[in-house]
Amino acid sequence: MDKLTRQDLWSLEEYAQRRAGFRQQVLDHKRDLQLTLGEPLRLLFEDRLTIQYQIQEMLRIERVFEPDAIQEELDAYNPLIPDGRNWKATMLLEYADVNVRRRALAELVGVEHKVWVQVGEQAPVFAIADEDLERSDEHKTSSVHFLRWELDDSMILALNQGAPVRFGCDHPALTISADLTAPQIEALRACLDQPRSH
Repeated sequence: MDKLTRQDLWSLEEYAQRRAGFRQQVLDHKRDLQLTLGEPLRLLFEDRLTIQYQIQEMLRIERVFEPDAIQEELDAYNPLIPDGRNWKATMLLEYADVNVRRRALAELVGVEHKVWVQVGEQAPVFAIADEDLERSDEHKTSSVHFLRWELDDSMILALNQGAPVRFGCDHPALTISADLTAPQIEALRACLDQPRSH
């Protein structure tokens, strides 16, 4: 997927006019780009459109219009767009009760390194987590992480041939998995380049 440039973004004035329609388009688009792995783990997959929306919203909220400041936002968010060989997601650990959350985050240290994807009969691939900064220490993990799964040609080929896709977590305090629906698989397949021919 191509990274976003300043030419891809609307001015504050134009975005104000387009925002309602664009927001609805993105909400519809995001429906198949999220996966709840039981309670409490949720994956929000990112692509070019979801990141464009986040950037436009940040520019709007912060009233940013100077070219250098816009470029800073692009530099911050562009790494979240998949590169055509991987999937990227924001991982949320959601607990309504503050005390439950505090206990759970202490038990779930390292959980971000235990989230995997399996395509068909291929071996599971574990996520590469938090490349921008560390979000866990020995006492607790964060409720938000950024994950990347690298896919090889055989996985992409299996995906294109209709293989099922399953995500899971193998942490001792949280062992869960879930199969993607057909629309979810299609949404994630759209994030990938086609495999190279040999």
